[in-house]
Amino acid sequence: MRSDVKHFLCEIKDGIATVRLDRPDRKNPLTFDSYAELRDWFRDLVYADDVDVVIFGSNGGNFSSGGDVHDIIGPLTRMNMKDMLRFTRMTGDLVKAIVNCGKPVIAAVDGICVGAGAIIAMASDLRLATPEAKTAFLFTRVGLAGCDMGACAILPRIIGQTRAAELLYTGRSMSADEGERWGFFNRLVAGDALEADALALAQQIQLGPNFAHMMTKTMLAQEWSMSIEQAIEAEAQAQAICMQTGDFERAYNAFVAKQRPVFEGN
Repeated sequence: MRSDVKHFLCEIKDGIATVRLDRPDRKNPLTFDSYAELRDWFRDLVYADDVDVVIFGSNGGNFSSGGDVHDIIGPLTRMNMKDMLRFTRMTGDLVKAIVNCGKPVIAAVDGICVGAGAIIAMASDLRLATPEAKTAFLFTRVGLAGCDMGACAILPRIIGQTRAAELLYTGRSMSADEGERWGFFNRLVAGDALEADALALAQQIQLGPNFAHMMTKTMLAQEWSMSIEQAIEAEAQAQAICMQTGDFERAYNAFVAKQRPVFEGN
């Protein structure tokens, strides 16, 4: 998987990719270029054998301030409808790419996490945050609807319909404590421990059966639109596929030998 990106930071080490936006002086806003490159990077991740887990980290004490006011919002006011739709579809494609990348994604959130930044955290599988994290889906603050980049579909599944409705209608900031109580954040950690805790969680996941993790992520996404009967059948097929992997046999042999299994992701 390539780490020579131009519009965000990326480090790949021992199967764990850490990405972060790279404009800390402005609280890491997204630009047209960073949106597109992140979308393409996460799309390519599906085919990457050298990455098992992704950490989407903070930079300079903040996660992301969302779409850049001058580089995105200003130009959008001068676009025609066709170009606006091209842009909104591109931003939605980033969420699709994160959801469908086949790898667990951990958001490590510090400080400001608003707008599209909040969406990226929302689209991640797991979320750690510092007590200083402030998360806001503030689209109504700029005269837009709260239904941006899948927020009306995904956020209610995480925190519930009425809580999501409040955040999306008002655009107010959700505190870190609220985020943890409501289930948006898995847990809160001290600011100086955020990166280490995110890495430890990534390493814990990586030690598991990574092919099976891919299947779990796939089912978590696909079963949203399934009936219970369809979901049970889909999981039966997915589990039967996983039973064909070497990791399944390795786990059995380790159990018999009273040892900890060493998974190889195949």
